[in-house]
Amino acid sequence: MKYLVGVVRIFVGILFIISGFIKLNDPVGFSFKLEEYFSQGVLDLPFLTPFALAISILVVIVEVMVGVMLILGYKRKLTVWTLLAMIIFFTFLTFYSAYFNKVTDCGCFGDAIKLTPWESFTKDVVLLVLILIIYVGRKYITPLVNSKTLMSVLYVSFIACVGYVYYVLNHLPVIDFRPYEIGLNIEEGMNTPADAPKAVFEYKWKFNVNGNEEIYITNGDYPTVDGEFIDVETEEIQAGYEPPVHDFTIEQNGEDFAASLLQEPKLVMVIAYDLRKSNLEVFKEIKAVTDKALKAGFKVIGMSASGPDQTDALKKENNLAFDFYFTDETTLKTIVRSNPGVLVLEKGTIVQKLHYNDLENLIFE
Repeated sequence: MKYLVGVVRIFVGILFIISGFIKLNDPVGFSFKLEEYFSQGVLDLPFLTPFALAISILVVIVEVMVGVMLILGYKRKLTVWTLLAMIIFFTFLTFYSAYFNKVTDCGCFGDAIKLTPWESFTKDVVLLVLILIIYVGRKYITPLVNSKTLMSVLYVSFIACVGYVYYVLNHLPVIDFRPYEIGLNIEEGMNTPADAPKAVFEYKWKFNVNGNEEIYITNGDYPTVDGEFIDVETEEIQAGYEPPVHDFTIEQNGEDFAASLLQEPKLVMVIAYDLRKSNLEVFKEIKAVTDKALKAGFKVIGMSASGPDQTDALKKENNLAFDFYFTDETTLKTIVRSNPGVLVLEKGTIVQKLHYNDLENLIFE
């Protein structure tokens, strides 16, 4: 039992550190996922939505620190009970999401590893079993190093977590796991390979045959039945390929200009997913850098999910020399974790992506 607890303890600790670090790298993205959980129709806790970012930061730091504490063997009772509380909560959350199909991705590993709801639940059940093993054999958890070294490692780990999260909040994630990282081409990301797996659907056809209701199951073909058709139910039994970039449009007056704009040799995108939540004071600096871009021969556009009343007012107030286009809010949140943020593209390829705090680093050549 002692050796089993030792191995499981290291494995679970490393897993918590990795999972926590991935979310620590992108706390804003994790906060968006929490907002989904807090929304009506899921957990129906809208009063927590304004605190989603603060909660996400707290959760990921605790997740990393609990992993470190478990490996080091620090305060085993506190550590094990914290682990149990977290995994029970996460298991409930993933089961709820999977069973009721509420949130399609738990965000357990951020954008680095995408898991289906049932995969997330299975992962948490396995972790729950492992943590129960640790709980049963908690007496075998002993410190790996002396007290002074142990406390030093804990302090350094905590300071590193706080410093790292402060940096990514005021700039951008250091590691970009999304399909809009620098160097990727947006248009290529929307393509579906010719040999990509296609979705498979199951059709349940209901017919009235001689006064009896009968069901015939096919994968799409209309069944040959000597009876009166009543209804059909469709269920996706195998998901098809989904390109990394989807739901990407650049619309104005109901027309999508994405195809033409992504062919621009020099394009600057000013992205503000929701102007009500944007740092509006930054648009004075946005005005200066976009005027510079226009003089350098760049085409400049704004992209927002806000309505024309808001974008027109912002444009007038700051004397912006570019027009805004409509793009889905979730897509804009995915593109850049800054509101506003700026991208520079060359024929659809992202060459620069900056937080509004780093606008002075924009280079227009």
